[in-house]
Amino acid sequence: MKHLLNLLAAIALLVWGTHLVRTGVLRVFGANLRQVLASSMGNRFTAALSGIGVTALVQSSTATSLMTSSFVGQGLITLPAALAIMRGADIGTSLMSVLFSFDLSWLSPLFIFIGVVLFLSTKDGTAGRIGRVLIGLGLMLLALRLVVEATEPLLASPAIRALLSAVSSDILLEITLGMLLAVLAYSSLAVVLLIAALATSHVIQLDVALGLVLGANLGSGALAVLTTSKSAVEVRQVTVGNLVFKLMGVILVAPFIGLWLKHVQPSMPDITQGVVLFHLAFNVSMSVAFIGLTQLVAKAMEKLLPKPAPTAAQTRPQHLDPSALTTPSLAISCAAREALHQADVVETMMLGIMTVIKDNDLKLADELRKLDDTVDRLYSAIKYYLTKISREALSEEESRRWTDIISFTINMEQIGDIIERVLIDVEDKKIKPGRNFSDAGMQEIGELHARLVDNLRLSMSVFLNGNVHDAKKLLEEKARFRDLEHAYSRSHLIRLTDNTLSSIETSSLHIDLISELKRINSHICSIAYPILDSAGALAPNRLRSSKLADLE
Repeated sequence: MKHLLNLLAAIALLVWGTHLVRTGVLRVFGANLRQVLASSMGNRFTAALSGIGVTALVQSSTATSLMTSSFVGQGLITLPAALAIMRGADIGTSLMSVLFSFDLSWLSPLFIFIGVVLFLSTKDGTAGRIGRVLIGLGLMLLALRLVVEATEPLLASPAIRALLSAVSSDILLEITLGMLLAVLAYSSLAVVLLIAALATSHVIQLDVALGLVLGANLGSGALAVLTTSKSAVEVRQVTVGNLVFKLMGVILVAPFIGLWLKHVQPSMPDITQGVVLFHLAFNVSMSVAFIGLTQLVAKAMEKLLPKPAPTAAQTRPQHLDPSALTTPSLAISCAAREALHQADVVETMMLGIMTVIKDNDLKLADELRKLDDTVDRLYSAIKYYLTKISREALSEEESRRWTDIISFTINMEQIGDIIERVLIDVEDKKIKPGRNFSDAGMQEIGELHARLVDNLRLSMSVFLNGNVHDAKKLLEEKARFRDLEHAYSRSHLIRLTDNTLSSIETSSLHIDLISELKRINSHICSIAYPILDSAGALAPNRLRSSKLADLE
């Protein structure tokens, strides 16, 4: 029992070390890795190369699959390009298994020591995260040695030998077992390394080890499918398509394991190298053979998993991918895109206001007020999604972005509430009583509304790009809008003294309306403050620029 517990502990340590490396690399280089993937879409071969590089760093084809599928879900890359990336990702994880198959146990204490020093010195900084990666690498190397040591006493047990003999000569059982191990361990790399260690210790026969390796490859694809089972259709198309490629590869290669054992294995230096090189050969050959089929499989996935027809209101969150939560930098990006989706709904409400006022369209007013419920739902969904992101895993810049997204969505939600109140006032005080604004009053409202729409679009650009110049421009609009509101209030009072009938009838609504538009503009312009503050362009309560010093 003690020896079995030692083996299980060593396996757990191997899986945990792989997890530390994967999460550590994503926290340090997550944004850069995403840029590499997104910028490599020139053709399927560069996409595959980027998949190799990213997966070699992350040490997980599953992580690369989740990252890539999220890009497809956000409309950043096409489905064929994503499938090409996954062909390279399989090669990348195979290369890492070859690297770890060498005797690097002497590096284990060095990596762990340096990693702990870096991690304890600056836990939340880049050095601390690099230390986390080194600790993970050290634990992986240590775990591989412990697996070999723990298996030797187990070989003496007749029960263990009888159990292992039952697995032999049944390729379907071997593939199924390997797949289950990869899913449970959340890492095909860790499972392949474990299989190699067990084969080297003669715990399992070599033909069984190769069958388990095929199963581990299939398991990594199945794991990605399970992880994205509740994601958008575009995301699931990538993971299911990748699983189809893996399944085709296993079906083609499984009958020829005997040929590898007869013709290739004798030239291998040892059993470990035979296992990991079989793993590499399988993925390289399948990737090369299937790279030309990405377009065909993509079309098949689009038919198998068709996109749902878009609705007019688009009430469902589109970009909040649950699978991205394991990669905080990617989850932040998903939340930002959903915040822009929320802003798009607010813009639809904003544009509809003038149509309601001009045409007395009660039906449109009702539809626009219902959109406020959509804005509220999106705000709640984004807020809840952000709370599930580990703040400890965020860099300082990502943490600021987290706060910016919360602030942006709050402002959009409040703008939606104001628009709903405006629509109710227009219905009660203008449309139902059959009143109309004066021509001059209508022109003033139209000018304020047009400026408001422009400012909303500028605020969306500021939120997306963080451009300091545009943020300053947006803040300037706050003062300009305030001046216009004061001027139009005075001109309205002048029309009242001239006894203009339409102005008298709509006076209360007119004053309230331009006041509400000013309030909306204040929420829009407040989006500039976090950008200017993080850029150091704000002094206490005022802009540092002398040109803008009088705005506050």
